[in-house]
Amino acid sequence: MTALLAVKGLEIAYGKILAVKGIDLEVGEGEVVSLIGANGAGKSTTLRAISGLLRARAGTISFEGRAIERLSPHRIARQGLVQVPEGRQIFIDMSVLENLRMGAYGEPSRARVKQRLDQAFDLFPRLAERRQQVAGLLSGGEQQMLAMGRALMAEPRMLLLDEPSMGLAPLLVDEIFELILRLKGEKRTILLVEQNANLALEVSDRAYVLETGRIRLSGPAAKVAADPAVLAAYLGGH
Repeated sequence: MTALLAVKGLEIAYGKILAVKGIDLEVGEGEVVSLIGANGAGKSTTLRAISGLLRARAGTISFEGRAIERLSPHRIARQGLVQVPEGRQIFIDMSVLENLRMGAYGEPSRARVKQRLDQAFDLFPRLAERRQQVAGLLSGGEQQMLAMGRALMAEPRMLLLDEPSMGLAPLLVDEIFELILRLKGEKRTILLVEQNANLALEVSDRAYVLETGRIRLSGPAAKVAADPAVLAAYLGGH
């Protein structure tokens, strides 16, 4: 497998506190890879470093074979590596349609923007029904759909999904993960950070388990899910 994203020896510090301690991970084209672990393990910190929002203290991050660890977030996004942030972070005073168009801000062709909008509304029919609604009035699940749709408007080569189920009711969580499965069926490349380890492993091809800033286990998602330590710590097993 040729890695689309390759992270090697990544270290990230907050002041004198080392939050991520020299991790390696890879994501191949068309894969869904999950990064699971407890709160404070360093999962979201790792995603923020990959997307350029945090500067790594050490290590390398390459995307399509090119080093990106020193690039600004907008340059990384323009290369096709797009993050759906934790907490959604949509533009709450703008309409659904305006939010989606913001995702395609770098596309000069109106025809291509319209095509991407049509694709977004096909994937998220509820957003099509609410296209003129102010985004701040959407439910939490609809806001998560909007954040994902906005990211897809950029036609990314790879999506970084940071805690997509956070704060959602169980039925909406199931709906979001059904959407992730649909994206997987379309051969989208996804690195998924998710505290709900059960669901993350169900939709993933491979997984990494992050504990206190270190990768403790990695491999095919089914193998990780069957590991006794993972069962006990994250999956409710014994």
